Amino acid sequence: MNDYRIRPKDNFIHEATWTQLYALTEHWKSDMQFYKGDLNFLHHLIDKYFLYLSKKENIDLVLEMEVNLLQVEKQCNSLVDRINKHFHHLAELVDDPFTYVSDKFRTEHEQLEDDLSLFVKDYRKNRKEIFTITEHMIGGEELIKQLNVLHK
Repeated sequence: MNDYRIRPKDNFIHEATWTQLYALTEHWKSDMQFYKGDLNFLHHLIDKYFLYLSKKENIDLVLEMEVNLLQVEKQCNSLVDRINKHFHHLAELVDDPFTYVSDKFRTEHEQLEDDLSLFVKDYRKNRKEIFTITEHMIGGEELIKQLNVLHK
């Protein structure tokens, strides 16, 4: 789960300056914007192939994919909100280092990083499942097209 962490050393959060933590949070914010865009793409992918995925034997699978995707999207939106608040607090800390209690803030920063790591794990798992299923459906679609060409 800690594969998302990009800290230079294990104790970075507790030793870093506010400016360094600000830069790390800025990186998180950028990453989350990418994930939000990719989640929109995954919704589009499911919508595009819904007719193929919605055969009777696949309805439960499509429903589960949508529910899982919505959960990951909700997780993403919550993290974006938390990062924005955290980013604002960091900006205040850079301006006035005595604004917040350092240890408490750094612990919250660490928890946010752990939650981001969990999100990335969930996101990757969900994305892989969607791609695997749609790839199977696209492969089936291509086979049908090839068979139709052969029969003409």
